[in-house]
This record gives sequence, C-alpha cells and structure tokens, in this order.
Amino acid sequence: MSAQNPGFDAAEIDKLKQKIAQQKNSFVLVDTEDNNDEYKHFRFTGMYEGKEVIYDAVIYTLRLHHASEVYELAEHKAAQKFPNFKPIKFQEDENGDLRTLDNVEEEIGLYIAEMIDDIEDEELVKVQEHVDMDNGGEYGIGLDIGLNVDEVDDEVMNKFVADFNEDNLKLDDTLYSFVSDEEEYDVD
Repeated sequence: MSAQNPGFDAAEIDKLKQKIAQQKNSFVLVDTEDNNDEYKHFRFTGMYEGKEVIYDAVIYTLRLHHASEVYELAEHKAAQKFPNFKPIKFQEDENGDLRTLDNVEEEIGLYIAEMIDDIEDEELVKVQEHVDMDNGGEYGIGLDIGLNVDEVDDEVMNKFVADFNEDNLKLDDTLYSFVSDEEEYDVD
C-alpha cells in the first residue's frame, strides 16, 4: 500500500486507538451531516494482510440501499423519457422555503414517483447484505457495508466491528425488496 495513505501510518493508527479507548465503542464516528438512523460513517482499527490498518467505513440499512437503487433506476428511466432531463435539485428561496418546481421539473418529478411505485410493485430491485472493500482509497481501507437492520446504532456497529475483526462475520445472502413507507400519502 502507498506510504501516502495515512490509514496505514502507525502514528495515525495509534491516534485512532487512543480516541477509541476514551469511549465505550470500538469505533469513532466521522463527523458528517450524512449520518442518520440508517447511515453512519465511522472508523476502526483492524488487520489487513498481516498489518494493522484503519478501516474507513460506511454502514447503512438495506432499506436505505434499496431506496437509493430504486431512485437511481427511476431517474434513469426519466432520463430516457425526457430528452432535456436534469436531476431535480431542490433549492431554497430567500425565506428558506423550497423553491417551486417549474412545469417540466414537476412533470419529471411525478414521472419519477410513478416509476418508483412501478419498480417497487414489480420488485425490480433486490438487495442483499454485503461488505465491499476498497484498498485503493485515500485513507485506510474503505468498507461499504449494507446490513438488514432497521437502524444503524452503536450496538449494530460494535457487533459489526467485533465480527469483522474476529473473522466471524456472517452475511445473509437473501435478496430483499422493500416498499416505500408513503402509503399514507396515497390518494387513489
């Protein structure tokens, strides 16, 4: 691995280990606005090819992963249907309110919503638990983790770190499909 990657540097590893030792968890949360109940960015130490390294990881629920994949597919279908397609960017006006979408954006948005419903109804997207490793990143070894849990909390993360570091991780290979929780907005 590259000497420029600080995730392989002994001093950097020791710094992270000290931070971890000062708390009750086996990891340190990376301070980012993306962290929420279903997604966390965190770091922990472990072994890689016989050497101690820092793992720079994101962990998320399969429900969130599924929703992201469904939205991406719906956007792709919208791009095929609308020649001037641009992803919808919600913007705030000077009062902090969301700017109204123009007619084309609204039409695209409605089409995307319709495609999401169709994709979910037909179960076109299925996801499964996974851990993808990236050893070519800029900081340590990257891990992309999707687990079939309702929420990503400290307990889930501590269990993952322990199982991963003890080479005891058992992933469920079942394929899952989810439906959005927006039934209450249905006006049929």
